[in-house]
Amino acid sequence: MGFSQGHFVIQNKKQTDKIQFKLINNLIILPVEINGVALSFLLDTGVNKSIIFNFLNITDTLQIKNTETIFLRGLGEGDAIKALKSKGNILKVGDAININQELFAVYDPNLNFAPRLGVPLHGIIGYDLFKDFVVEINYTSKYIKLTSPAVYKYKTCRSCETLNMEFYKNKPYIYSTVKIKDKQVPVKLLIDSGGSDALWLFEDDSLGIHVDNIYFEDFLGHGLTGSVYGKRTKIEEFSIKHFKLQQVNVSFPYPESLIYVKQHKDRNGSIAGNLLKRFNLIVNYPNKTITFKKNRHFHDRFDYNKSGIELEQNAVRLVKEKDYNYISSGDFLGSENNPSKTSVVINTKYTLALKPAYSIVELRADSPAHKVGLMVGDIVLSINNKSTDKYTLQEVTQMFYDKHGQRIKLEVERDGVELTFVFYLEDIFMP
Repeated sequence: MGFSQGHFVIQNKKQTDKIQFKLINNLIILPVEINGVALSFLLDTGVNKSIIFNFLNITDTLQIKNTETIFLRGLGEGDAIKALKSKGNILKVGDAININQELFAVYDPNLNFAPRLGVPLHGIIGYDLFKDFVVEINYTSKYIKLTSPAVYKYKTCRSCETLNMEFYKNKPYIYSTVKIKDKQVPVKLLIDSGGSDALWLFEDDSLGIHVDNIYFEDFLGHGLTGSVYGKRTKIEEFSIKHFKLQQVNVSFPYPESLIYVKQHKDRNGSIAGNLLKRFNLIVNYPNKTITFKKNRHFHDRFDYNKSGIELEQNAVRLVKEKDYNYISSGDFLGSENNPSKTSVVINTKYTLALKPAYSIVELRADSPAHKVGLMVGDIVLSINNKSTDKYTLQEVTQMFYDKHGQRIKLEVERDGVELTFVFYLEDIFMP
């Protein structure tokens, strides 16, 4: 592993700090400060460069220095994206600070993951933070703990499993096992905390890694250079030493999305957020080890979106709200002239407020939502008779993960016309 640029140091005597994060769609969203400006970053073990984007409307005080133009590649079907390499930035995560942080600033407005998450997101950080610390990731209490390797002490844990990590281009890999068609297959997987799925596998018939049973074609997510599509299915079992998980969600991305990532020919896929969150982790890049300890999410069912709808918070809409103005005459406790009566006038007014608008941006063919006539571009006004402005994007999306047969009623706006659709969630993997 290389250490060419600046290092993080923790600015307190204990050489350790705990930072709370938000867990959105199985992704860790972390508060980060760059050149004095408070931002939100995705903590992503799958990236080896710190990238900043979606910042043009924040402030000029970021002072991103344009030093060198480069092109970045990653997951997705699109072309490489243009970025400006900037050195000498001050980056803080809690009490950890790096005064010579290298950043890759992307000005392309299309690289914006915030609408899919429903929360602000200004960049991605991975290797640059992990390389200098022992990092504990507690998915249940939603915090990371950064500790200087010189003072970190491991606690005895008989229920933990510690694995060695291998690195390729500063990205961590582990060996584990998948069970497909009753066959145990050893696989080398990228540890990818920046992915929201459970498991990605790359089809390889020579190894027995392929879609064996029922599947459906779907949008899998956004990569650095575009959208990723593939097949969703389940595998019988996934194992990390003695930890075994059954009926695990797995996605098989189409090859056209993997041209760049397949440069590492030994890689068989990725272990991502929906699987990682079932453990609390100790990630030790300096020692090249990772420790897994199962948490209360370990036995959670592997669910998936049964509606066929992908939503995005990409606009706002005007919502009429009640505004109560209380006008009182006299004293509520009475007065000398009017000891027992007090008149209160309640004047109800309506105001217009801007609320987030959730629109359909992906619609799976032959899904329940598609079959009843919903379309890409529809703006969802209400779900099950309750206005969507009462929910976060994550709360609305979570309703699509409900049980088989659950009734969903959507009121949408299409070309200025309000329409109502009813469909029932469908679990194609039910026996």
